[in-house]
Amino acid sequence: MTWWTWMIVGAVLLGAELAFVDAQFYLIFLGISALIVGLVGLAEPAWPPWAQWALFGALAVVSLLTFRRAIYQRLRGNGPAAVQAGPAGQVLTLPAGLAPGDSCQVEYRGSFWTATNGGDRPIAAGTRVRITHVNGLVLVVRPDS
Repeated sequence: MTWWTWMIVGAVLLGAELAFVDAQFYLIFLGISALIVGLVGLAEPAWPPWAQWALFGALAVVSLLTFRRAIYQRLRGNGPAAVQAGPAGQVLTLPAGLAPGDSCQVEYRGSFWTATNGGDRPIAAGTRVRITHVNGLVLVVRPDS
């Protein structure tokens, strides 16, 4: 490939990373590697294509393994930990009675969920219950005291 082809490929990769894709700095290092191969091709125009591709591959792998993590962490930083605000602890009203271990459908925040009686006593229909925890897509409930 000619030196200017490498420069175009490098510019496209850099632009794709910055404009369209959140590839977490992978395309940045590929683009920089292509630009370096283009500059080397400009200085030494008689390079065989296999040598250009070998240099590109080596530069890409070495730069990714050496610099990516440090630069990514420096630019992105360690953001605050995400807090999972799930439904545990919330209160809802049961539409049907539940024996211990039985399940029914409940509406919670605009969606229908399966609610299971996690206690050892039956719960009557219309009783306010508290969600103790979530097991997959099942709300485990107990009477609200």
